[in-house]
Parts: sequence; C-alpha cells; structure tokens
Amino acid sequence: MTLPGWTHAYSGKVRDLYTRPDLPGEVLMVASDRVSAFDHVLEPAIPGKGALLTRLSRWWFARFAEVPNHLAADESAIPAEVADRSMLVRTLRMHPVECVVRGYLSGSGWKEYRTDGTVCGIALPAGLEDGDRLPEPIFTPAWKAPMGEHDENIPFQRVVELVGAATAEALRATSLALFERASAIAEAHGVILADTKFEFGADDEHAVVLADEVLTSDSSRYWDKAAYDGGRRGVSWDKQGVRDWLSARWDGTGTPPRLDDAIVASTAARYAELVERLTGSAAA
Repeated sequence: MTLPGWTHAYSGKVRDLYTRPDLPGEVLMVASDRVSAFDHVLEPAIPGKGALLTRLSRWWFARFAEVPNHLAADESAIPAEVADRSMLVRTLRMHPVECVVRGYLSGSGWKEYRTDGTVCGIALPAGLEDGDRLPEPIFTPAWKAPMGEHDENIPFQRVVELVGAATAEALRATSLALFERASAIAEAHGVILADTKFEFGADDEHAVVLADEVLTSDSSRYWDKAAYDGGRRGVSWDKQGVRDWLSARWDGTGTPPRLDDAIVASTAARYAELVERLTGSAAA
C-alpha cells in the first residue's frame, strides 16, 4: 500500500510500518486485515480485522492510562485513508520477550500439561482439565524469534539473562498486574480472558513501556463466560476457530490451504462481537 508522504519501512505478518522524515522517532503502525496462524499468513484476509484490532487496542490503552505506552502525543498526522486501523507510535528499544500470561489451561499449555504436568516448565496441580482456571495466573515468557522462525518458550531466568534482573522483574510484575485488571474488566462484560501476550520496550525515561497491540483477539484467548459457566468451554471471540479449521485440514507442511468463505465470515463476526461486548459500541 502506498501512502503519500510516507515511506514503507517494514511489513510483519499482520502489520505494516511507515515513516516520515518530519516525524523522527515515530512510526505509523497500520494493522492489515491479514490473519496468521501457526507462523503462516493465510489467505484470504478477514474483512475489517485491522480496524477492529486497532479499536480494541486503543480501548485497552485507555483503560491503562497510568502505564507508559508507545502512542505518540500528537496523532494528527495519521492519513485519513488508514485512520481507523492505524496508530502513530514512538519508536522504542523493544525487549526481545513476549510476555505471555495464562489464567486458564488451554492451547499449547494444555498439551504440555498432559504429558509433563507443567506449563512452560511451571509445575501445576494434578488433575486439571482442558479449560480449567489455574490457581493463579502464571507468567510464561517467550523469546521473540526473527521473522520466519518460531517463537520459543523460555524460563524466567532466560529473561533475566536477556534484559537484566530488574527489567525482568518489572516485565513480569507489570504483565501480571495488567492481566489481573483486564480479566476483571472483561468478566464485568461477560467475557473470560483466558490468556494473552504483552510486548514492551524501553525509552529514555522508562524501562517498561507498553507497546504493539494490547489484548486483541489476535493476541489473546477470549471466551464466553455464560457458555463457560454452563459447561461449554472454548466458545471464543478470537482466532481459535481459524486454528481449529486449519488443524483439521493441514498437517503443517507446505502451503496452508485457503480459508473458505464460512470461516472468514465467522471469524470477522466473532472479532466484531468481542469489540461490541467489551466496549459497548457496535463495530462500524
């Protein structure tokens, strides 16, 4: 995509970054409609996804106003044609760690627990089932691999080695505190936050600055609380449906299959419903 006056700097799996000479130290982060799963970008895109994720990130940033974040003080330079799916952000020295917090047993954590009784090496009580709430949320960091490689779960000591003891402790404490607050907010809206990942960087004033997307359907597992309480686990507002659809049709080798119209439509609807449920405002 070409934006007059802006220079394309980088494209990740789902976001594109642009710079402008008169805005040193700031980057335009544009959320695309691309969807990824199992480290692959899938086709086709999910209509409206970029705008929905941006709206949700901004809503959560506002809930955590006292936590330093990467949003630029003046975002008036954002081009009108991408305003609904863009954030103008400050460049940071990003920490090479994904700060994952899990409040429930699910996904890769459930798979590890079944064989080892642990999640990312953290021992858990015996007898837990898929979808069970953990005794308390756990911090299970991952090393952020370069593009094209798989992220790697790492023990806390490795985080210490990567960023230093003080910053590692701050990353863990901040992640757990944000998760606890977000969980309470979500439950008040009939939503369970099962797990999420945060990303942080540093600037000249703060060692821990909240960055990237925050508590979106791409970076979190969100479940319907009423369904969960009624015994139906995993009724979700995230991209788990895409993962399940893909797992049933693809063994992980070669090129993943093209998403069919039904899974594209249902995923778009789930993302929109979560935004409305949390923010109280229907997606445009």
